Order: sequence, then structure tokens, then C-alpha cells
Amino acid sequence: MKSISVSMARWSARHPWRAIVGWLVFVVLCLVVGSAVGMNSAKTADYRVGEAGRAEALAAEGHLERRPTEQVLISARSGALDRTEAESAAKDLTARMQRLPEVAGVAAPLLSDDRAVLMVEVTLKGEEREADDKVDALVEQTEAVQRSHPGLLLQETGSPSTSKGVDQQRSDDLALSEAITLPVTLITLLVVFGSVTMAGVPLLLALSSIAAAIGLSMVASHLSPDTGVGTNVILMIGLAVGVDYTLFYLKREREERARSGGRLGSEALVELAAATSGRAVVVSGLAVVASTATLYLASDVIFSSLATGTIVVVLVSVASSLTALPALLVQLGKRAERKALRRARRGKPVRLVRGQGGDGRIWSALLRPAARHPLATLCVSVLGLLALVAPLAGLKITEMSRDTHSRDIPAMRVYDRLNEAFPEQRVTHQVVVRADASRAAEVGSALREVTRRAEADPLFAGTRPLRTSADQRTSTLELKVPYLGNSDQAYDSLDRLRDDFLPATVGRIDGVEYGVSGDVARYADYPAHQNGKLPLVLGALLLVTFAMTVYAFRSVMLGLIGVVLNLLSAAAALGLLVLVFQGTWAEGLLDFHSTGSIGSRVPLFLFVILFGLSMDYQVFVVSRIREAVLAGVPTRQAVLDGIRSSASVVTSAAVVMTTVFASFVFLHIIEMKQIGFVLAAAVLLDAFVVRVMVLPSAMLLLGEASWWPSRLRRVAGGSEKAVTPRSAVDVR
Repeated sequence: MKSISVSMARWSARHPWRAIVGWLVFVVLCLVVGSAVGMNSAKTADYRVGEAGRAEALAAEGHLERRPTEQVLISARSGALDRTEAESAAKDLTARMQRLPEVAGVAAPLLSDDRAVLMVEVTLKGEEREADDKVDALVEQTEAVQRSHPGLLLQETGSPSTSKGVDQQRSDDLALSEAITLPVTLITLLVVFGSVTMAGVPLLLALSSIAAAIGLSMVASHLSPDTGVGTNVILMIGLAVGVDYTLFYLKREREERARSGGRLGSEALVELAAATSGRAVVVSGLAVVASTATLYLASDVIFSSLATGTIVVVLVSVASSLTALPALLVQLGKRAERKALRRARRGKPVRLVRGQGGDGRIWSALLRPAARHPLATLCVSVLGLLALVAPLAGLKITEMSRDTHSRDIPAMRVYDRLNEAFPEQRVTHQVVVRADASRAAEVGSALREVTRRAEADPLFAGTRPLRTSADQRTSTLELKVPYLGNSDQAYDSLDRLRDDFLPATVGRIDGVEYGVSGDVARYADYPAHQNGKLPLVLGALLLVTFAMTVYAFRSVMLGLIGVVLNLLSAAAALGLLVLVFQGTWAEGLLDFHSTGSIGSRVPLFLFVILFGLSMDYQVFVVSRIREAVLAGVPTRQAVLDGIRSSASVVTSAAVVMTTVFASFVFLHIIEMKQIGFVLAAAVLLDAFVVRVMVLPSAMLLLGEASWWPSRLRRVAGGSEKAVTPRSAVDVR
């Protein structure tokens, strides 16, 4: 690893313009190729999991799958509804919709019980995931009818228009996130370096890496389809790690430049930085990639899309830090050397390089408890983190549904009106049955019995006609439920179908396959599917993190410490998330409406991403400690010096990461809010509690045993000697 980072940095340092131009060509090529192949978006079949997914597959085989629908509500702008005018508008709308090639059919107008709203339901052709692009044509016809009937109010909603609204909101949110993140990141870097040029380097490299990653993600989507969240993840993770990796490298180069006092040239300084921080960047990047790859084990298209975006942008960021960054540093270094030479010729003093930060009074004060009382500091800090873990006992995981979308989306406000005016339209369960064609009569009889049972049950509000495929092998029955999809009654109706009605009717037919699909079934099956995969993913994650740490430092003890600390900080951040988002006390502060639950994808995504990102700090900090030990410094002093010397860069990196993640708290999508909040909290806990209190306390208590089973070779008095780990050291 060290030879790779040094070799690449050496070549880039010796051929800076080739490296810079080569990097720019690479970025442009990624964008061009990505645009040429296009994005391969996930299809409806890619989302299928559990019984709902199996039922949907059965229905699709019989060409009886549910089609995407749009509902147009016709009401009076004021006063009572003029039935004659409303029916005229409905007739006009029906005729217009039927002429559209995107439309499969239009249902007869339906009047609400209070006679205030007339609804026209339009069924679209094709799959649910492909319906978004067809909405504009329908909206255009709705608006045309609205212009012809100014006294009426026509409003459109439905899954396609809601999905389109969510996509638009996500795009607007990304722009807002960029507007918040980029200036704050630039200000942070200006404080760190005191130079606009040096502050711009990390930001420009991060942005160029993000651009290249977006292009490459389009290519990768043909192997792992994109679900629409890839760009969000690339922006969030790319800016965080891109700036961090560049920051680690830059700070080390500045330190070496300050230490050399002008005795070393820019190329030599870059090689020194590559041999230390360059290696740390590579190890850290590979750790993030390896950790994130465990998401593929979840067998979920959204997690796979998240993993692909993260892996691509991290690898590109590592590549930029090993190629373009050394070249830029050499060019900037040579310019600084020329300026220094001109100042010297004029008899002016040479300006000192800012690079030896981290030994300030603040960090000395923060480290004082661990240095003087490591056992007490370890116990208090761990107990504090465990206190944050406590709210996890009340963790409630749910699949974020259409009912949780922001009401800033116009289609969602119309959706609320639809649910109010037509409560029987709120939820629909689809029962799908497949059997031999010879048993079609038995299946029909059994499904009619299901209908009779549902009509006698208050959890249901009616059914739609039984449908049978052309080959008589597949039959479907749709049952309506007058409750919202995220209500207890909706889930109870699903359980009633699956556990009672179907086993007692359809289930008694030999050789039959059956299942229940629909929105509520999806909301129930996805968390169950994820919980089944959770042990496998977490087990692989712990193993990968342990293996990467052992590989980086040749220490089993540090591997165990890393796994425990990552688990502790992730669990504490998740407990804090439960405390904030499952209650209502922070709704006004963070601008959200509590669902009383946490998005089903948030915990696993947190653990995987945090385990990878924590390696940034772990590798950088412990590398500095290990360097000092190898140079002959006692482990106790090496721990304190290593953390102090890396404090400023870790702080800066944490501020950048926190800013990036916290900007997602301002987004409208509740699951993205939760992800942004929990990652920001986790980074702060990891940087300022785990790495400043828990890690140094643990290593001071362990002493030389921290490196077990390695036997480090120290340089002391010009000679090397083996250091045999002991169980503890004197930390007085």
C-alpha cells in the first residue's frame, strides 16, 4: 500500500502537468461515457421482496399486475358543487384522457358521499416505475379542462404524480444542500489553511471527483440499477470524504514543509506526505469500500444503489488524492518557493508556513482527563455513550410510505383531499392466486368466499370484480380498506387476510400459490426482509472492519478496539436519532412531522457508512501514534503526541463532514433528514468523544499491549529494538 501511494505520488510530482491534465481528461471522459450509456433506472420488479413481491410477480406473469393510476378531483371553488357542470367537465376530461396513448382506461366518475367531490380515475399503461414520465401529458389535459370550467376546481394526484413531485423536491433539496455545504466548507478550509488557494484545492478536487463519480455511476447502473438516490449519496459522501482525504494529505505536506524549513524541495515533501498520509488515505478508502460492499448482502435494490454510489465516489476520491493532488501540491509549492526567493532577494523575511497546528491549549485541555485519569475517563465517557444508547429500547422501524411525504408537494395535498372525500380508496390489498387451469372454478369459489368474509368485516370497505388471466391460471381479487396505509387498522386488515381469510379458503386448494400485495403489504414485508438480512450484513461488517484494522496496523487488539468503538458510537447516534425523531418535541426545531418511527433503511445505512468513515479518523490518528512509537517514543507519550498532532486536521475533517451531513437535515424527505441527522451526530461523537476520550484512555491503559501481537521495531539511539507488548503500562 505504501509503495503504491508513494510511486503514484512520485510520478505525479515529477510530471505535474501530465497528472493534472490526465485527471481533467479522466473526469470529462467519465461524464461523456456516462451520458452516452445513460442511467439504467430500477424497474418495478427490482423492488419486489417478501410475500408482496412474490404476489406481484405472479400477477405480472398473468398480465394482471396493478397499473399506475391518477385521480382527478372535481369540486366547486366555493359553495355547493354544480352537478351538471361537474359531470360535463368529467365527460370532457374522460374524452381527452382516452385519446392519450399513455392511458389504458378511464373509470366512470365517482361521487363522494357528501356530494361535494366528483372523481375521475385514469389508469396508465406500463409499469409503476415508468409512469412518472407520463404524468405531464395527463396534467396538460386536466389543466385544459380547468380552463374550460373556471367555476370548478380540478386537482390531480396519484402515485405517478406523487413520485414526480418527490423527484422534483429531491432535486430542489440537493440544490439547497449544495448552497449550504459549499460556503461552510470553504470557510472551514480558509480557517485551517489561511489561504484561499490552499482552501480551494480540497473543494475543487472533491467537486471534480463527484462529477467523475456521477458519470461512472451511470455506467455502473447497468450492473446495479439506480433507484434515484445515487446522486444524493454521491454528493453527500463524495464531498465529505473528498475534502477529508485531501485535507489529510495537505496538512501533512504543510507540516513537513514547516519542519524542513526550506531544506527540502516540493517533490520530496510530496513523497514524504505520500508515505504517511497517502497510505492512510488509501487504507481508509479501501475500508470504506469494503464496509459499504456489505450492503449488497441485504439483497435490496435501494441498498445496492446506495452501495454503488458510495463505492464509486470513494474510489474516485482516493484516485484524485494520489494523482491530481500531488501534482497540484508540487505546482503550488514551486510557486511558494519562487515567492520566498523573491522576498529573500528584496531582503524581506520569509513567511512561515502554517502547518504545525494541533498542539494548542484547547486540545491539551481536552486530553488532560485521559492523560491523568485514563480509567475514570474511559468509564465516564463510555457510560455517557451508553446513556445515549438507552432510547434504542423504544426503537420503532417502519417503511416510509406515501403518507410520510412532505405536504409541500401539491399532489400530496390533493391526496389528503382524496382520502377525506373517498375513504374507501385509501388502501387496496391485491390477492393473487395461481393454480392449474383445471382448478379455476375452485379458485373463483374460494375468492368469492374471501369477498363474503370481507363484506362482514369492518376492516374492509368493499371489493373490485374478480379478474382471471387468459390462460385461467392466475386470478386476482382487490379488497378496499377505509384506513390510511400507515394505520394499525390497515396492518390488521393485512394480517386478517394473510392469517385467516386466505388459509381458510384458497389455502385448502391443492397445488395453489397465493399471496397478498399492495402498498401496505410492501410496507410490512420490507422491514421483515431487512431484519432477516440484518445479522448477515452486520456480521460481515464487523468482520471486514476488524480485518481492515488488523491489516493496517498489524494489531488484533486495535482491531477489537476499533469494532467496539464503532459499535458504541453508531449505537449512541442511533439512540439520539430515536430521541429526536420518534418524539414530537423537536418538530419545530428541525422542521419535520414525526411519524413516531425511524425509516427502515436508516439503521443499517448508518452502521455501514459510519464503520467505513470512522476508519478515516482511526487510520489517521493511530498512524501518527504508530509513527511515534517506531521512532522511539514510549507508547504513553506517543498516544498523547499523536492525538495532539492530528487534532486540528481531525477537527477540520469532522466539521466538514458534519456540515455536509447536517445540510441534509434541511431536506423535506423525512428519511433523508434522519440519515443526515444521524450521520452528523455520529461523526461528532466519533471525533470529539471516541477519538479524544475513549481511544486515548483505552490505549494508555493497554500500553504496549495495544500493538499485540506485533513486535514493533523502534529506532532508539540510532539502533532498532523489538518492543514486546505488555498487558499495561504506568500511566501516572
